Amino acid sequence: MDQNRTAALEKMAEEVRNLRESPLYEYRQAHNYAMVFGEGSPHAAIMFIGEAPGQTEAKTGRPFVGAAGRLLNDLLSSIGLNREAVYITNIVKDRPPENRDPTPAEIQLYQPFLLRQIELIQPQVIATLGRFAMDFVLNQFNLPEQGQKISVLHGKLLQAQTSYGPISVVPLFHPAVALYTRDKEATLRNDFQVLKQFTEQS
Repeated sequence: MDQNRTAALEKMAEEVRNLRESPLYEYRQAHNYAMVFGEGSPHAAIMFIGEAPGQTEAKTGRPFVGAAGRLLNDLLSSIGLNREAVYITNIVKDRPPENRDPTPAEIQLYQPFLLRQIELIQPQVIATLGRFAMDFVLNQFNLPEQGQKISVLHGKLLQAQTSYGPISVVPLFHPAVALYTRDKEATLRNDFQVLKQFTEQS
């Protein structure tokens, strides 16, 4: 099963790599960036979803590296996990210029790949990193909490329905925000403990 999932993810990554209709494809090629598909366990109980890769991610082809990634690693360690036990990805798989927010057209283009990742990995909980990813997931699963602010929903255990059954959704502040705001880091560390109940199943 692991080999099948891994092979399917690799095949999907190749599709995204060759997605010439993406408005970010030329930007990636011009700057010699890598597409950032995602990484981690193909049978992870916990999937982390961010917005889009930054420059460091685009240079390495890996999600959440650099300072924000180091904080994420530390947070994972605080609940007894490492990156290999979870799956980490973004809505958009290519870096937008100057780290701007992805456009609706870009999101629409990459969205099917993220949904296929979710269907393939079948996580029991999706942890969204930042407001953008939270809004996307709440809307995608048509949760009643749509439209609420992350300042209200962070750390809460929300319930969603997928084709493979019920899952939990936990909105979290983005690690990059926590790096520059000490109280946000303390909040993020505290909110991470909500995920601990899922670690035995990872």
